[in-house]
Amino acid sequence: MKDAVYVLGGEQTDFQRNWTKEGKTFMSLFREAVQDGLEKVGLTPDEIKKLNKQNRIGVFVGNFDAEQYAVQGHLGAFLTEVDPCFFGVPGARYEAACASGSVALDAAQTKLRAKDYDVAIVVGMEIMKTVSSSVGGDFLGTAAYYEKEAKGVQFPFPKLFGKLADVLLERYKLDEKRYMGALAEISRINYANAKRNPKAQTRSWFMNNEHANTRGGEFNMAVGGRLAITDCSQVTDGAALVVLANKNYAEEFAKKKGTKLSAYPKIKGWGHRVAPITFEAKVAESKGDKWVLPWTRQTVKDAFDRSGMNTKDIDVFETHDCFTSSEYAAISAFGITQPGKEHEAIEDGVIDFHGKKPINPSGGLIGAGHPVGASGVRMMLDIYKQVTGTAGDYQVEGAKNGLMLNIGGSATTNYVFVVGK
Repeated sequence: MKDAVYVLGGEQTDFQRNWTKEGKTFMSLFREAVQDGLEKVGLTPDEIKKLNKQNRIGVFVGNFDAEQYAVQGHLGAFLTEVDPCFFGVPGARYEAACASGSVALDAAQTKLRAKDYDVAIVVGMEIMKTVSSSVGGDFLGTAAYYEKEAKGVQFPFPKLFGKLADVLLERYKLDEKRYMGALAEISRINYANAKRNPKAQTRSWFMNNEHANTRGGEFNMAVGGRLAITDCSQVTDGAALVVLANKNYAEEFAKKKGTKLSAYPKIKGWGHRVAPITFEAKVAESKGDKWVLPWTRQTVKDAFDRSGMNTKDIDVFETHDCFTSSEYAAISAFGITQPGKEHEAIEDGVIDFHGKKPINPSGGLIGAGHPVGASGVRMMLDIYKQVTGTAGDYQVEGAKNGLMLNIGGSATTNYVFVVGK
C-alpha cells in the first residue's frame, strides 16, 4: 500500500425518500447526489474542468440493475447530464451485485495508485421503488445464479440467507433459542443505531427486542426459513458519493482548504475475493473449514495484511447486514470472536454502539437502508465520517480506524476496505 489514496469526503441522499412517489426519476437521484456531494467536498465545476483538461480525473459509477429498475444502462456517462463540466471526463459503470459500489471504489483507487488520474469521483446509486416487492425480489435474484437459485422462487435472497442461518446453527451446534435471540439483537441494534442517523431509512420506525424475537406472526412474517421481516435489510432508493485522491492532489487540496494532509483519512488496506457463485457450492467447499464463509474471512485477512493491522486496531465496523445471518457470520470474519462464538459478542454488548467493537453505527443495511449499488460507497462515506469525527449523533467516540465489508450475492463477491488517518 505504498501509493496512498485519500478520502476527501462525500455525501449521501436521504434513504427514507421514495423518488418515484415524488414524481422523480433515477436522473433526479443521480443529479442530487452528485451536486450535494461535490458541494460538501468543495470540488467545484471549474476545478473539474481544469483537472479534465490535464486528464487527471475520472468518474466511477457503482450500480447493480438500473436496466430493470429504471430501464436504463450506460450510467457511467450520465454525469454529463448533471453538469457540462463533466463533458469529456472518462466515466464508466461498475457492477458486482450488492458490492457494485465497492468494485467502483476499487477501480477508482487502482487508477489513482497507477497514477493514471489524480482524482476519482465515485458514485453508487440504485432506484428500487419503481416496482412491486415481488418483481423487485425477482430482479435481485439475478445477483445469485438465477436459473439455479432464483427462477420461479418468491424472494430468493431471504431464502438463501435463511439457509446461511441454518448452516451456522447446524455447523457450530448452537442452541437454537440463543442463536435466534442473537439474530434478533442484531436487528434491534441496527434499528436503534439508525435512530441517530438523520439520513437513515428507518430512523422513525419502531423496533425492540421483543418484536424482533416474535417471528412468524402478522407483524413479523417469515420470509426465508428461520428468518423474518425484522431480519432483512430494506428496499431503498438512494445514492452516495465520495471523492478519492492520490497524495499529490490531496496535499494540493488541503493547502487550498487551509488545512493539512493529516485532516484526510486514507485507504490503508483492501481485500477482494470471489467465492463459488451458488450457496450450495459455498457450503460444500467450506465443509471441514473453521469458517462457513472462508473467502469472506480471507478478504478481511488480505485487507489486514495490506494495512499491517489487525482486529485490535479497528475502532468501528460497517458491515453488509443484508440479513441478520450475514452480520452474524461477519463478526468472526472480522476476528472479533472465533467462529461459532459470535453470539457471545452480541450478548455481551461488544458490537453495540457503546461496545468495544461497534458494528454499523449508521444503522447498516437493516437500519440505514440498502440501495444495492450505493451501499459500498455509503459504507465508505460512513467510515470516513467516523475516523474524521464528523458522524454527528452516531459518532463512535475516539474512532481512528474503521473497516467496511461489502458483499455481493450470497457472500460471493467480497470487498473489504480499512480506512484511517
